[in-house]
Amino acid sequence: MNILIVGATSGIGNNLWQHYVSAGHNIVITGRRKEVLDMMNEEHPDKTYAIPCDISDHNSFNKFLANVKTRFGRIDLAIICAGIGDLNPGLDVKLELATLSVNVIGWTNVVDLVYKLFEKQSSGHLVTVTSVGGFQPTPIAPSYSASKAFQINYTKSLQHKTKGTGIVVTEIRPGLVDTRMAKGDGLFWVMPLDKVVHRIIRAIDKKQKRLVVTRRWRIINFILKHFI
Repeated sequence: MNILIVGATSGIGNNLWQHYVSAGHNIVITGRRKEVLDMMNEEHPDKTYAIPCDISDHNSFNKFLANVKTRFGRIDLAIICAGIGDLNPGLDVKLELATLSVNVIGWTNVVDLVYKLFEKQSSGHLVTVTSVGGFQPTPIAPSYSASKAFQINYTKSLQHKTKGTGIVVTEIRPGLVDTRMAKGDGLFWVMPLDKVVHRIIRAIDKKQKRLVVTRRWRIINFILKHFI
């Protein structure tokens, strides 16, 4: 398969790259940290195509995707992991807007362009990585939780569009995972990254509509959705 991973330089995206490249797939990876992308490319040069890109810069991503289409012709699986989140109890407006610029505006541009590519192909599997935090508004990171709620509902909307298109849309909704994104004191039920990624790969293989990972976070997700 030809696989695109947006947000591949750390955490879930990086571990998914390691899995799929080891399985012999062609992987297109992008992220903001060029030095990390270069190291990934050097590790598997025959199967990895790495280009730095900040998704909040729409022109940059548009050019990136056009480059990918020219080089590979088609993309079979696209996994959108890119996102940021900062603790911001003081409501620093710059931090709030920066989060929305990536997690809402930039994310939507990426998802829509990939979906339209799949429409032209009449096939493709789009995977979005959202968060249980979308159901948990928090005063210490309001733009993050709000942006994840946006991503959850946007993904659901796309899933309603797929009937008869040959496109599959999967939402991966993790709880707290042991990555750079897990910030703050007294974090609850932080899941091991390897365990989470294993479940994600299985859900992608099965073309599941949605996965809340791991099982204990499904309970939290249910409570937050229905009772909070």
